[in-house]
This record gives sequence, structure tokens and C-alpha cells, in this order.
Amino acid sequence: MEPRAGDERRGAVELTNLDQPLFDGAEATKGDLVDYLDSVAERLIGELRGRPLSVMRALRGRKPFMQKNVPRNVPPWVETVAIWAEASKREVVYALCDDRETLRWFANQRAVEYHPTLVRLDLPDHPQTHLVLDLDPPAGAPFAAVVETARLVRRALAEAGLAGAVKTSGAKGLHVVVPIAQPATGEEIAAATRALAARAERLDPATATTAYVLADRGGKVFVDATRAGGATVVAAYSPRIRPGTTVSFPVAWDELERVVPSDFTIRTVPALLGDGDPWAAQLPAPQPLPGELVEEGRAIPVARVAAMHEGKRRARARRKAEGG
Repeated sequence: MEPRAGDERRGAVELTNLDQPLFDGAEATKGDLVDYLDSVAERLIGELRGRPLSVMRALRGRKPFMQKNVPRNVPPWVETVAIWAEASKREVVYALCDDRETLRWFANQRAVEYHPTLVRLDLPDHPQTHLVLDLDPPAGAPFAAVVETARLVRRALAEAGLAGAVKTSGAKGLHVVVPIAQPATGEEIAAATRALAARAERLDPATATTAYVLADRGGKVFVDATRAGGATVVAAYSPRIRPGTTVSFPVAWDELERVVPSDFTIRTVPALLGDGDPWAAQLPAPQPLPGELVEEGRAIPVARVAAMHEGKRRARARRKAEGG
């Protein structure tokens, strides 16, 4: 990717300031981002199609930020959808990135990261299509610890009669993704996700943990089972705002020990892909959820709710100790 100066037009999008650095430590320009997204457009759009999209933007002179609401000056040809956000009691207008022109427009907005929801609005009943376990290592942990935890998750899946694919998150961790056959409600998928995380933890509690509170993880890899319902997950082939502009990239199970997340960047990925789409090739066919897995998960408290109650309990205990 050769840097270029000034502006240019591609299709319906006027691209500007292509020679500007993308962000501190990116080792890339805005033009490099545009070129990369053009090169993977068909594959990335396949991950974004029909899904309300949040993006991480890296504007000059500002800290990177997550954007859900589209700006007021969004072009009329960008498809949008308004969704009520119960937590904030407001309507959020999301973009649907279903075509190359919309992706180019996002690139010109310096949108580096692409975080679609797990639900698809272009399918009947708006189903959640995947179960996701996000493996998050503690600070300073070697990537080998995340790989070991991914192996535990794969064993837990196999014991439940399920199969998944794995990709780097583009940051420090891995995502294990399982396509789910319909019908399956978001509540059922969330319960099954909790059960699988707990099973993986039980396989090797010295390596993996489901503790939601950071202070309780004891230096273990966190098996995050909270990516369900309206949650988002960074898309395969999405760049990340990380040193070198890394990319969330699919890895074959038998290749995990031979890679690190920094191997995959907007400069290296196009050559690695060639004409292929390894993520589409590695994802298994949608699978029905085992009923016993769902029932097991329903008995496990939702992590955020449990953490909130535990935080209140600890606060009461501190106040009591201080008062006593």
C-alpha cells in the first residue's frame, strides 16, 4: 500500500486527506485504511450485512471513540435503522453496511473498527445467528495462555456436540464462534454461552475463569460469556486501533500455536487472503442448541447482574467494617 497525497473519488465517495497518519502507532495512513477495506470489502460486508453497526473512529487530535448513532450529514444512500435503547431511553440510528459505497464512506469518516450486532435484521424474526465466547487474557500474559483456553472451549463444545471456528480479536485475545440453527431465542443462546464458559472453566480452573470482576480473575484468561442479545463483536477482517493496525483474522485450529495477533495487519492480510475467504470456509454449518446446555446455563446468573449484586454486597461489608 503506497501512501498518496490529497484527495480522490471512488464511486460515490469523495475521499479526503488520504496522506494523513491514521492514529498514533498505526504505521499506516488513512489511504492505507481505504485501500485495505476496498481489498477485503466483499468478505467484510458479508460479516456486516443486515446487522446494526457500531464503529470505532480515530479522528485527528481526539481519542478514538465508539460511534453508534450515524452523524446528521450521513448520505441519503446509506441505509439506517432506528432502534430503541432501553438503557439510555432513547432511539439510536444505526447504519447498515450492506455495500461497498457505505464501507468507503465509513473509511472516509476514519472508522477503523467494525462491530456489528449478533442479530440480523434482514432475516425473519431478527435472529441472533452466532454464539460467541471472547477469550480475554490478563495483562502481560503470553498468547499461549489464550490458545490453551481456546482448546478448553473447543473441548467443551465437542462434549456438547457442537463445533466452532476461531479468530484473533485483533487485540490480545481470541473469539470462538459457533453458528446457531434457528429457531433459537437470544435468551437460549445466552444461557448456552454461560454453560459452555462454565464447562471450559471446570476443565482447567488454573487456566480459565468466568469471573466477571477483573480483581477476581487471579491472572487467568477470562472466558467472557456476555456477548449475547444486542451485544456486538468485532467482525472478521475488521482492522483494530492497535499498534500496527492489526486485523481480526481467522486461524485454523491446528495453526493457533504458530501465530500471534500481531501477524495480521492491514498490510499483511491482503496477501494472506489472496482470493479466499478463510472465515467463511472455517465456520461450521449452523447447529441446533442442545436443550440440556440451555437448561444448565439458565441456572447460572448473568455475569453483569451477579457482579452488580456482588459489588453492592462488598460495599455494604466495607461500610459495616468501617463503621465497626
